[in-house]
Amino acid sequence: MLTVGDKLPALTLPVQQGTSALPADEVIDLAQSNGKWKVLFYWPKDFTFVCPTEIVGYGELKADLADRDAELIGASTDTAHVHFAWRRSDEQLAGADFPWIADNKKELAQALGILDKDEGVALRATFIVDPDNVIQHVTVNGLNVGRNPAEALRVLDALQTDELCPCNWSPGEEVLKPAA
Repeated sequence: MLTVGDKLPALTLPVQQGTSALPADEVIDLAQSNGKWKVLFYWPKDFTFVCPTEIVGYGELKADLADRDAELIGASTDTAHVHFAWRRSDEQLAGADFPWIADNKKELAQALGILDKDEGVALRATFIVDPDNVIQHVTVNGLNVGRNPAEALRVLDALQTDELCPCNWSPGEEVLKPAA
């Protein structure tokens, strides 16, 4: 599995966003950073139970992430058409207005090393990637346990301080200053 210090794979992948029109070969180029951080999170499969809670949770943080010069990108191993159908079927998912990578060839999931061996779908993985496309944080959960998107925001805040942040640190709190 790729980890802290590794480069995010420079892949161009199909992406789906919005509910106004059928997918039409839109892509996302992960090599492009535009000087921004990325919060990339994978869920195992569309039309499931835990996944929509995470997607909505991360979607609620989109503006907070944008305030921190970070892009929110979701992904699963489903197709763009399945993403589109799922978004159209659920008002909350329709409101989760950020790009959803359609990694049905499993290129990115394999490159990241997050495919579940038994199920052949991505684990619940979150990658925080800096503007140089270097992975700075990774969390991975099994298929049955959802994540806390607010923790990803807290970690991004800590990473952006470029300081030593203690356990349970929150923005506005003191960072650690080693004795001189």
